[in-house]
Amino acid sequence: MVDTTYNLNGGFKPTLKRFADLSGPDFFPTPRWATYALIDNENFSSEIWESACGDGSMSRVLEETGQAVYSSDLYDRGFGDSGIDFLSPQRMAENIVTNPPYNCAEGFVASGVKHSRKKFALLLRLAFLEGANRANTIFAEMPPSRVWVFSERITFYPSGIEPKGSGTTAYAWFVWDKNSPGSTELKWFKPGYRKRYAA
Repeated sequence: MVDTTYNLNGGFKPTLKRFADLSGPDFFPTPRWATYALIDNENFSSEIWESACGDGSMSRVLEETGQAVYSSDLYDRGFGDSGIDFLSPQRMAENIVTNPPYNCAEGFVASGVKHSRKKFALLLRLAFLEGANRANTIFAEMPPSRVWVFSERITFYPSGIEPKGSGTTAYAWFVWDKNSPGSTELKWFKPGYRKRYAA
């Protein structure tokens, strides 16, 4: 079932907000260039776990780091191991990199920090920085080491829909680095990733 918020006069529009994947049918692959921006600026040594892999869009880019990539998802989308709930995982990983469902973002932070040995990176809306509850919990108790802000807007579309237009929401990679604890460093990706790594 297609979410009607993405349908405008018979066509699809860029997401103004991306709805959480509550029952599995709606899926928003991460554009390749958004993952390249991360791996061009953050070094990952040893295995990487993509814990919400979907159709493997992000996993395939992560494999270009030369590190082994383990891919899993709660739902079966034809790639990786399915039925793996990241909020109660049975494994550890050296590094974890993923784009979580929106309604699970805070749970993914808690689980990722606990189950990663080196680095944990989440692609989130920049607005995740806001909120009194997060200020008193996540950012007070386990702040990210770096927040990489996109200077170009990411546009998410349901799987199978041709991307057109540009999004209206600001995104950033939030990186927890076990080797760099302490205060959060705010950084910006240089413009050009969208064009350079276009599919």
